[in-house]
Amino acid sequence: MNIVLAQVNPISIDIENNKNKIKGILENIEKKADLVIFPKLFLYGYHKFDSLKTCPFIENQIKNALEEIKKIAKTNVLLSYPKLKENEYICEFALISENEIKTGNSFEINGKTFKVIDNLKNETQIKEDFVIYSDLSISRTNEEFKRQNILKEFATKHSKKLIFINQIGANGEFVYDGMSRMLNEKGEIMAFAKAFEEDVLDIDINSGARIENIPKEYFLPTNLDSFSLDYENDLERTYNSTILSIRDYFSKNGFKQAVLGLSGGLDSTVCAVLLADALQAENVLGVSMPSKLTSDLSKSDAYQLAKNLNIGFIEAPIKDYQETFTKGFSEAFDKISNYWCSRYTKSYTQDNIQARSRAMILWGIANEYAQTLPIATSDKSESYMGYATINGDMSGGFAPIIDVTKTKLFALARWMNKNRETKNAIPESVILKSPGAELAIDPKTGKTLKAEDALMPYEFLDEVIWRMENLHQSIDNMLNDEFLYEKNNIISKETKKAWLEKFTTRLKGAKYKWYISVPGPIVDANSINKAEFNQPIVSNICYKNNN
Repeated sequence: MNIVLAQVNPISIDIENNKNKIKGILENIEKKADLVIFPKLFLYGYHKFDSLKTCPFIENQIKNALEEIKKIAKTNVLLSYPKLKENEYICEFALISENEIKTGNSFEINGKTFKVIDNLKNETQIKEDFVIYSDLSISRTNEEFKRQNILKEFATKHSKKLIFINQIGANGEFVYDGMSRMLNEKGEIMAFAKAFEEDVLDIDINSGARIENIPKEYFLPTNLDSFSLDYENDLERTYNSTILSIRDYFSKNGFKQAVLGLSGGLDSTVCAVLLADALQAENVLGVSMPSKLTSDLSKSDAYQLAKNLNIGFIEAPIKDYQETFTKGFSEAFDKISNYWCSRYTKSYTQDNIQARSRAMILWGIANEYAQTLPIATSDKSESYMGYATINGDMSGGFAPIIDVTKTKLFALARWMNKNRETKNAIPESVILKSPGAELAIDPKTGKTLKAEDALMPYEFLDEVIWRMENLHQSIDNMLNDEFLYEKNNIISKETKKAWLEKFTTRLKGAKYKWYISVPGPIVDANSINKAEFNQPIVSNICYKNNN
């Protein structure tokens, strides 16, 4: 029995586009196939059904598309689509063959029976000859490690050949990495489709197909039992996942060019490299927007990066913006003081004027030049702490690294310097310098304030995040456990306690910023991305134990 796995990239809820993609695959299959399998809900192109509730006419579009596919299908085609059942939408599987559409979960072709499922956990006994597992599995840390173990366990438990068909592509927050495959009864991989690429894979149900393109490093676990700064196993996947998310976000939304602020810091540097690789260098513009606090090193690092990447580069100082806004605000504040007297002793107005002036320049460029989108460069560590300015550095149309912690970004920068076609595009000084927004002077040192001085060491901060997301620990648990940072640095228990309390205090004040943040890809094992994480803005969790 010959089977084709059509691992292709849909556009969410674009029924016409997805139908034409199916027709194109069917018309161009080179060899005779007994069955062509498309990813779960491919016609609809998304895993949530909210749009159907608002626009039920989409059901008719899907029905008409199925009829068109039925007329041209010269072989058996396995599709699935949303169907309303008892006031809820479910995933309906359909086998299109010989000008008819059969629905259900168990089918027969040429004497071979197979069962189609979208949840491996619910199956107890399988009588069919083999199983097709159709699911939408996103790319994230440790996902492939867990996925392969689940597939192998299922195949060996039931002693059945198992075909897994996955989607490829991104729709904003969710990135699907492909890697469809067939396993034999022993759980051994007999066929494997490409990672992060469209692929049409021909399979013989008895002998399988090609397996030489298996990215073995994706199958290795990362930070499962304890926090580690060794991200090596996950860097290539993180890079490919982010590249695909940028490319699809731009192409599917009609954007072509990206503009971002180049500060000479790590976050904007990594974003610039990813954008250049995803969109091509000529479609990326870096803008250096120095203030009176911007160091010469930051300006030279931004220029050198742009030169190394061969992206566009301009300098647009914000001095005049800052002076104008400061004068205007001062006059307004004097008037407001007649009504409110409780002024902050420490104000962030000047810091935010700088960040928002830069955002206004980027949006101005986007407004002036067609198909251009500004990029937000916030990372996961600082997002957790709310260490970002609303309508400032948080502002943009897409946030490529919003789910990547700072310590992982350092590792990713070094990985890209070694593995991109153009080596060492990122200046070493960017990787070596301490992160800082250069928005204010630290009164203790007389120099610009470093991010770690305002927060805490990133190695410690990222482990707090990791422990919350993976071990689900309270602050009390963390206080009594030894951190990796403590093995390499001497800190008092009072300092550790102060850092943990600062974390929870800032975390409580950061929730409303999470809701305001722009979309970006989920890449980590767990995420605070609002597409999958829901916590009321007005909630007030006590992060300590109750006992």
